[in-house]
Amino acid sequence: MSEPEDNGLAEFFVDGVEPADVPQFFPLFEAKPLIAAMIALFRGGDDEVMVRLMVLREIGLRASAPEWTPRELQSHFAFINQSKLNTVLGRLREHELLLWDSERHVYQLSSAGRMVLSALSSLLTFSNEQDGELGYLAAQIAAGSAVGKLSPEALSHLLARLAELEEEFSQAVASGSEFRLRAAQSKLSSVWQWMEKANEVLRNLSADGFADDASWRLAQEIGSRQSRIMRMSSVFQRELAEISRQQVHLSHGGLSSSELAGWLKERNVDELADLAAGQLVITPEPTFILPDVMLDNTEEFVAREQPNRRVSAMPAPAEVEYVDDVQHEPPYQLAALTRLLAGLKEPMNLADGIVGGNFSDASYRLSLLSFLGEQNVDPELAPLAELPLRMRWDESLELQHIGRDEIAAMSGGHIEPQG
Repeated sequence: MSEPEDNGLAEFFVDGVEPADVPQFFPLFEAKPLIAAMIALFRGGDDEVMVRLMVLREIGLRASAPEWTPRELQSHFAFINQSKLNTVLGRLREHELLLWDSERHVYQLSSAGRMVLSALSSLLTFSNEQDGELGYLAAQIAAGSAVGKLSPEALSHLLARLAELEEEFSQAVASGSEFRLRAAQSKLSSVWQWMEKANEVLRNLSADGFADDASWRLAQEIGSRQSRIMRMSSVFQRELAEISRQQVHLSHGGLSSSELAGWLKERNVDELADLAAGQLVITPEPTFILPDVMLDNTEEFVAREQPNRRVSAMPAPAEVEYVDDVQHEPPYQLAALTRLLAGLKEPMNLADGIVGGNFSDASYRLSLLSFLGEQNVDPELAPLAELPLRMRWDESLELQHIGRDEIAAMSGGHIEPQG
């Protein structure tokens, strides 16, 4: 490191501290040549960076003939201005992302350039996937484990992202907002596939063993976080069912307040202003006058200036047709499950009782089974809760293969009569 660079770096640290001796900074200090190559690649305006990346990617993609002559580069990048292409190639050579063989007069990628392109390729692969950050993190962990270079830092990143998702889902439940709950439910559906991939990676890692205790502890906490997040599906179903029971219906047609709020959310500002035009009245409030004094003066003024004023009476109330509240229909899954379990005399496989339709239906049925034997429940849940049944999980931790109705596998268990 040159003396000016050393002095500039020392300005960020307190007096007496050597940057290379700081444990948090030392790994970056050791990788300074690779980081410098990435800085050179991404420094500058957006247009310059995009052109550099395009040129470097095209050079690296020719696997059968990785060496390029200047004439081949000019022919391949004929759509780029010649002077600008020379500038890009010169910058890549200067920072050793591109190597020049002066004896054979050919270009080829450096090892640092190949590593940067490989990392960029993984990022671009997952950038187009919805919530692909979990997939990218799982891929990093799987790749590191496959070559014996699993870093606890990669596990920490995955754990941090799962913690963010769990907090986001918990806040949606605490808010009691139907729209936030539905948005969180949709988010959970999109990240579900990536969590299953991460589960598979961690199972393989557990079978092979972890290199250190820190990685083992991180993997355990990742598994615990994923289990809690996956259980949020039934929580969302329960909260949405509770909100559905409390909805206000505005007409005999079944229009609910939630549907009206959803329709209003889809309108832009101009449309909302047109709807409110003539419907809202703004009355100025003279805050500089005491209300009680203003009322006394007004009464005195009216009595003095209009002694013979006409006193009008309120008109008779209009005839209003009252309608009964729209009867709420309980979810069809609840009624079907109650009929299925009524009169059950022999233990039933748990999967036979809850799997059917799709994943959301199965999650809701599973959440309903927790009410078996409960005393203080809503009236619509009472027929199910009063059944003399109980749910028992199998002691074996092995998953039971299902392979239908959007359920790949689930924990084993039985629904059996009490006693």
